[in-house]
Amino acid sequence: MSLFDDDFFSTKVSRRSHRETRPTLGVRRSGRSWSSMRIIVASSLISTLTVVLVFGLITGWGGSGVSVSTNKPSPAATVQPGDPFERPIQASAKVRPAVVSIINEQLLDSFGLPDEFWDQEDDALQPEEEATLQEAGVGSGVIFEKVKGKARIITNYHVIEDANAVKAVLTNGEIREAKIIGKDQITDLAVLEIDAKGIDVVAELGDSSKIRDGETVIAIGNPLGLGDSLTMGIVSKTRRIIPVSLNQDGVYDWEQEVIQIDASINKGNSGGALVDLNGRLIGINSMKVSDYGVEGLGFAIPINLAMPVVKSLIEYGKVKRPYVGVFTLDLEQYYIQEAMRQRAAEEEGEEVEAEPSLQLPDDVKRGIIVLEAIGPAKKAELQPDDVIVQLDSTPIGSTMELRKYLYMKKAIGDKVEVTFYREGKKKTTSLLLVEASEEAEE
Repeated sequence: MSLFDDDFFSTKVSRRSHRETRPTLGVRRSGRSWSSMRIIVASSLISTLTVVLVFGLITGWGGSGVSVSTNKPSPAATVQPGDPFERPIQASAKVRPAVVSIINEQLLDSFGLPDEFWDQEDDALQPEEEATLQEAGVGSGVIFEKVKGKARIITNYHVIEDANAVKAVLTNGEIREAKIIGKDQITDLAVLEIDAKGIDVVAELGDSSKIRDGETVIAIGNPLGLGDSLTMGIVSKTRRIIPVSLNQDGVYDWEQEVIQIDASINKGNSGGALVDLNGRLIGINSMKVSDYGVEGLGFAIPINLAMPVVKSLIEYGKVKRPYVGVFTLDLEQYYIQEAMRQRAAEEEGEEVEAEPSLQLPDDVKRGIIVLEAIGPAKKAELQPDDVIVQLDSTPIGSTMELRKYLYMKKAIGDKVEVTFYREGKKKTTSLLLVEASEEAEE
């Protein structure tokens, strides 16, 4: 049955039309017969045209303004270099061999728990079997350069976090041991190194500052451990600022600048390549919003922001940053915790124990409470319960603002003036910024 009622769109020919339609030769019959001269002239013209057509078929010349049909497919039927449907295929083929799967292996027991989970002093809590090296997570990575027989890979910090061993799986299925060259939690980046034997393709770096809203992009990675896979979408926003909880405790203590895309990003895609239609690496896929009912919200770290971090990781194994030397709690978070504590006590019918007052002026609503002072802060005589409200001339209302000011405005060896409240009195002190250790918070 035809999709259309009109017989013009149907392959079925009605009987009526078959009976009533008679083929014609395209020449209208005349009651008069042709003269011999007319027949001779017509025959000559036909012979001449036949010779021209045969000659054109043999030589490939169709004559001026004359189109000659052949059995060869027309140019329109073949794929042209500028074919928009071909560009994603060519772009992904160009970079695909440089995208690898990353396996995070950790020492886990038969219950899937890390070895340090168990109390070593209590035999009753020891597992029956010793912890063994097991796959704890999967992600992706991008080979971006080869140096002295080694291939270097960019991936995310959270892909290799807490790993006791890391492996890289090439697109041909070969598994290679990977060495962690450097990692940085703040930017969520890490650099790995594997043997470069047989690796011929490295990703060509693009310029993430030149991408535009609506531009088509391709995400390549290892979603759900399925291996070599790609999705396509557009750039939803070239620059988006996303709050991040570094310790996964629900408190946002950093902000990440990312590219927002609507290409599908799933677990395992992290660390994979975001490329443009020229097959150039413009971002490292990093995260997605996975709340119920949310679709098409993926994020990638711009390659222009990633590469300075990558170079530092290669050179130092970390990103050198200044720190004040304080463990902190945001003042706003403190007030929230106090309100929850009081509400819980009232519901239980218990008396609320009064907490020592910070003795702040009524107009001070934002700042950070010093929980512990070490290093530079201790030398500057900062104490627990001091409330920092300003660095130099910049107001500081949260730990995130403290980090942003230090990491973006100051350097190791700089001096900074700290304004704070102690027992209701406003004070200032200065300290010398030093390099942050891995254990230091700020």
